[in-house]
Amino acid sequence: MAVTKKLVKTIPYVKSSKVEKWHLEMQYENDSEGDATYYTSTFDADVNASDTDASGNVTNNFTKAAKSSFSNADLVALCPVSLWDAVFASQVDSVITNPPSKPVPDDSFNVPS
Repeated sequence: MAVTKKLVKTIPYVKSSKVEKWHLEMQYENDSEGDATYYTSTFDADVNASDTDASGNVTNNFTKAAKSSFSNADLVALCPVSLWDAVFASQVDSVITNPPSKPVPDDSFNVPS
């Protein structure tokens, strides 16, 4: 199973020239289109900048900065990739590797008398 993943959409929410939130979408593909084992799924997440809560604890994920200061690697690091990996593997398993069996008709069955 050759799984590829890539960011397909990154939307910054900007205030005062700094990103306060990212909307991120990542596409997963199992094998190549046209293969019997091909499967694709897209996951998304909204990720808020780091902030301090009422108790002074830092919450969330990144420091507010200009959108141009974020690299692809920075944005991928904000994604819950391990969770998405597990969900995608489960999807591939249930659709490709171990799909549910379907009932088979028995045309030879006769109505009991």
